[in-house]
Amino acid sequence: MNEILKSDDTYFLGHPKGLVTLFLTEMWERMSFYGMRGLLVLFMTREVLEGGLNLDPVTAMAIYGVYGASVYFLCVPGGWVADKIFGAQKTVLYGAIIITLGHYVLAIPSEKTFFLGLVLVSVGTGLLKPNISTIVGQLYKPGDLRIDSGYTIFYMSINIGSMLGYLVCGYLGEKVGWHWGFGAAGLGMTFGVIQYIFTKSSLGDAGLNPTLDVGEDSSKYFSIFSIGSIALFIAVASAFLGLWTIDPLQLNQLIVYLILTVAIFYFVYLYLFAKLNQAERGNISMLLLLFIGSVLFWAGFDQGGSSLNLFAKDYTDLFIFGWEMPATFLQVANPLMVVIFAPFFAAFWINLGKRNLDLETPQKFALGCFLMAIGFFVMIFGVEIALENEKAGVKWLLLTYLFHTLGELCLSPVGLSATAKYSPKRYKGQMMGIWFLSSSLAAGLAGLLASKSFESGLSSMPDLFNQIILALVAVGIVLIIANKFVKASTNLEDIDDLREVRESKN
Repeated sequence: MNEILKSDDTYFLGHPKGLVTLFLTEMWERMSFYGMRGLLVLFMTREVLEGGLNLDPVTAMAIYGVYGASVYFLCVPGGWVADKIFGAQKTVLYGAIIITLGHYVLAIPSEKTFFLGLVLVSVGTGLLKPNISTIVGQLYKPGDLRIDSGYTIFYMSINIGSMLGYLVCGYLGEKVGWHWGFGAAGLGMTFGVIQYIFTKSSLGDAGLNPTLDVGEDSSKYFSIFSIGSIALFIAVASAFLGLWTIDPLQLNQLIVYLILTVAIFYFVYLYLFAKLNQAERGNISMLLLLFIGSVLFWAGFDQGGSSLNLFAKDYTDLFIFGWEMPATFLQVANPLMVVIFAPFFAAFWINLGKRNLDLETPQKFALGCFLMAIGFFVMIFGVEIALENEKAGVKWLLLTYLFHTLGELCLSPVGLSATAKYSPKRYKGQMMGIWFLSSSLAAGLAGLLASKSFESGLSSMPDLFNQIILALVAVGIVLIIANKFVKASTNLEDIDDLREVRESKN
């Protein structure tokens, strides 16, 4: 059925009123996240006299990879906590508060508070990120064609927020003081928490309660949650007391293996032990396919905050009319382009759907991978110029970010929408966590790749980018071919409702 289901709630650009609350909450959270993230590698690699940690680029890239992987890895238990204990709405609030505390801890000028702040931001983001995206999907009825458009609008909030973060936090961090930038991130997140508290009533029942099976008790899950929280506290506290240490590069590798193992076991569990019907298993196959595409895409995309960020700082001519702009300002290009192009993509997908010409989700993913590959192809020319002339013009990074952005719009909001549409009702929060687990695995790989890119200095970059290009083209071709054999259904809500009725009668 291709008709848009009628809804009385068209408050926000033809979409439900609750989308405003989620839009603004996500905007402030992303402002704080990307504002801080844009400073991480630069702060860690600057000399102590410049207020930094004076780490070598390889170590800094590894820590960046560990942090990025941890943020998204924790989305899996974050989705579980919402599904089984608190519900998505409360979990988002708790996560937002923890993130806010983390940014304020980062603002304290100390090496230990720096790493403690990263832990708090990681935990809070793991609670907030998958569940706010899940709530977006629950604002729409099954079969509502507005959902792809809704996620694209929601995605604009991410990029408006990141743009604010790069400009405000980036300027304060590079020009005033690193910890001023971290503090500004905390202030932005404070606005997000206040806004969410006062407007979350517009969400209605979306994500209000845990999605437990009939007769299932959440108390046993709360016990597991409590034990896990205590274990995490002990691990962090012992690390700060110096009871154990680990090489960042080795930790990055370990996390990649751990995430990969978790992903494999979780998909195996869903196929074999989750009591899914044939239609649901078909949807899980689709989500597995998208998971693979997402990992390779984001492993390339995350070079923007690591290797490309250092390239901007050390190998790009940043002077404009005699003024040297902060390197983080170049990262504004991506969110600005998203804000510009996202409405066109939103309208484009809807118009294609109305004409029964809409691309299948794997085809959209493949297009995103191809565009990402073109971006790295362009960047190779920029690196070659830097090797010859010591500094490259900003146009090479801007062109690279343009193609990366176009690829992002083909993949990221579509992936969020697909996860919301194709996930079984009982596993929506967890499956959104699995979607972000792909970003976690990608961030870990990105950290390893970025570390590799500086093993032999700038000359290592062209070979690395060529490898990324080949991988992206290969996975794009696989996605196109696999699309002919993997089909998914959007009627799982009805299937789950029927199951619940039958179980209640029994």
